[in-house]
Amino acid sequence: MQFLADIFLAAGALGAALYCVVLSRRLRAFNDLEGGMGGAVAILSAQVEDLRKTLGAAQNSAGASTESLTALTSRAEDVARRLELLVASMHDLPEPHTTSAPEGPGIAAPVFSHRARQENAG
Repeated sequence: MQFLADIFLAAGALGAALYCVVLSRRLRAFNDLEGGMGGAVAILSAQVEDLRKTLGAAQNSAGASTESLTALTSRAEDVARRLELLVASMHDLPEPHTTSAPEGPGIAAPVFSHRARQENAG
């Protein structure tokens, strides 16, 4: 009986050793920097760093664009206020005298002055 227990113990130790060898090979392939998961992690880490730099540059550019748009918006509001004042002041001006003769693209409006009539009559 003791001999049978020793055989089972030796077979179990041999099986555990074989299992450890297989796990060692798999772990070495998993951590390989060229084709395994270690290489993928290294590549992803480099890409994350590049994306972080790109995101920082984009944030700086967006901040500059925001400042520029804010300045342009304030200038546009000032110009709009001035235009509103000009339009409001145009309502206060007297209307110009218009002639009742039809005008078109080829028709010139007749120009008569009071002095020209007096010279022709006299």
